[in-house]
Amino acid sequence: MNKYTTVLALAMMALVALILSPTALAQDGVLPALTVTTAADGTTEYSVTMQILLLMTAMSFIPAMVIMLTSFTRIIVVLSILRQALGLQQTPSNQVLIGISLFMTFFIMAPVFDKIYAEAVEPYINETMTLTQAYDVGKEPIKTFMLSQVRTTDLQTFIEISGYKDIQSPEQAPMSVVIPAFITSELKTAFQIGFMLFVPFLVLDLVVASILMAMGMMMLSPMIVSLPFKIMLFVLVDGWGLVMGTLANSFGI
Repeated sequence: MNKYTTVLALAMMALVALILSPTALAQDGVLPALTVTTAADGTTEYSVTMQILLLMTAMSFIPAMVIMLTSFTRIIVVLSILRQALGLQQTPSNQVLIGISLFMTFFIMAPVFDKIYAEAVEPYINETMTLTQAYDVGKEPIKTFMLSQVRTTDLQTFIEISGYKDIQSPEQAPMSVVIPAFITSELKTAFQIGFMLFVPFLVLDLVVASILMAMGMMMLSPMIVSLPFKIMLFVLVDGWGLVMGTLANSFGI
């Protein structure tokens, strides 16, 4: 287990120690339910109570993990730009876009989640693997996914900022470097896809505006006239299917 997880475990132990009554601490001077032992092979093992405490704490980070460690960011940004390009301010609503992004994320990340469950979660449930080992094994599939999407320039930038000198390959980079590089790359890719989606609708807006100007109808907003044409064009070319397929294919599916 790396130093960040160890620091988190110690912080949680201190928090629980402050919450518990002083009399409980005074009886034996220790907390038997919250113990950290070192195995013969040098690995660290936590008591069951400590493991449950760590898992409950980790659950509070699940929303952030879903947003930042998966394909969710790219999908939601592209869909938001698409809604803006269509000229629709609240349709589809934010709830609909988030729901679509979540289910698309589960679809794209399914192979990664299945691998994590098979290699880390299931052995831990069957008690054939310790919590520390499950963590080390379970982070590899998600790290491999992020490295497959991250740009080399972004990864190199954060390696230089972090001050690591002994990283010879992307696989050697720690999660503290891979995660911000992955997020930066996802935002860049999302804006590139959004730009390609925005251009056809922008051209249609310019055509409508030119026609209205030539007809002398300058008081009529071009957005009002072009909106039904943009919606019709988007439906006729099966826009939703194309967008969803393009997003899935952009992750190599």
